[in-house]
Amino acid sequence: MTISARRLRKAVLPVAGLGTRVLPGTKTTPKELLNVVDRPILSYIVEEAREAGIEHIVFVTGRSKGAIEDY
Repeated sequence: MTISARRLRKAVLPVAGLGTRVLPGTKTTPKELLNVVDRPILSYIVEEAREAGIEHIVFVTGRSKGAIEDY
């Protein structure tokens, strides 16, 4: 089977940045959990990945991103 014929099932999402470009919103909330319309940005990303057939999502977080793990 060629690489192009394989179906992608895993995604890696780097979510470790400080979010300084979205200050002051990121003073208390990680940028990935900021709401867009009615839910966190991260929710949209995960939903799109699932709809694309992604079965496993790996989040690469920073030390201060415990809120993402809790979500």
